[in-house]
Amino acid sequence: MKKKIVITGGSGFIGSHLVKKFLKNDFIVLNLDKLSRESQNLEIKNKNYFFKKCNLIDQKKLSKILNDFKPKIIINAAAESHVDRSIYQPKYFYENNVSSTLNLLEYIRQSKNKVEFIHISTDEVFGSLEGIKKKFDINSKYDPRSPYSASKASSDHAVRAYGETFGLSYTITNCSNNYGKYQYPEKLIPVIINKCIEKKPIPIYGNGRNIRDWIHVEDHVNAIFQIQKHGCKNQTYLIGSNNEIKNIDIAKKICIFFDKNFNSKNYKKLITFVKDRKGHDFRYAINNKEIYKTIGWKPLIKFDKGLEDTIQFYIKNYNKLKKIFPYG
Repeated sequence: MKKKIVITGGSGFIGSHLVKKFLKNDFIVLNLDKLSRESQNLEIKNKNYFFKKCNLIDQKKLSKILNDFKPKIIINAAAESHVDRSIYQPKYFYENNVSSTLNLLEYIRQSKNKVEFIHISTDEVFGSLEGIKKKFDINSKYDPRSPYSASKASSDHAVRAYGETFGLSYTITNCSNNYGKYQYPEKLIPVIINKCIEKKPIPIYGNGRNIRDWIHVEDHVNAIFQIQKHGCKNQTYLIGSNNEIKNIDIAKKICIFFDKNFNSKNYKKLITFVKDRKGHDFRYAINNKEIYKTIGWKPLIKFDKGLEDTIQFYIKNYNKLKKIFPYG
């Protein structure tokens, strides 16, 4: 019998890739999404795919939908995730990221059916790494430094608390920075690509030396799928790709691509350093040996190839994406 799975935020960047992954593997998928500005209109023609527009803060509506569908698994991919906006709208981020998770947990707690809960979080809950050697691992202490990361940390704690207190079956994943097709254009890599397409200044915070561990969204989704299949319950898994790159080097790589493919030597001149973000974390990096050992998952997409495919996608679909997302 096919398993019923709910993917919250299934019209978002990571969520949409999850929806397609589980449909390919013969699950019955219900996508719950409030269809915010970050959402896509997934035109999926599959008898196993269902969509309901729902703001997870609306507990009454959420509970009715879930009671009718009776899922075996809920993957919580819904989140407000942009650090810059969280600085200016902290309350909004807490309301969405914490309250929505609590409502899902409350449904599972009150449900007569056993439901597995997979909560997708971020490495940003661990704070900032100041050196170049240490990496986050499953023993890292929480030290969030932005309203976004603090709201995600709060939701992580809620999941663990419900697991311990009420016996809920849960898994938490903390992943590094994602990139790939259909990422919302306020994120770093789409920003740089679109500024190159438009030949406008590329804004880089501070001196551009902040470091992130980049993973292709398809590798992330494959990790989630393997965790759902082989992972131990009530565990945390850190997902990373050992691919640390400075922000300025990301910008240079993209500019070099445009120079090469558009017969130019001017794209690097678009790079413009701007005032640094408040509380800007210096470095994120994940020690992923644990997930290699326990799940057998490894990232397969090399960064340079994944980045090139992503650039080509944004170039080819620039006009289409402008209609989907409000470009700034």
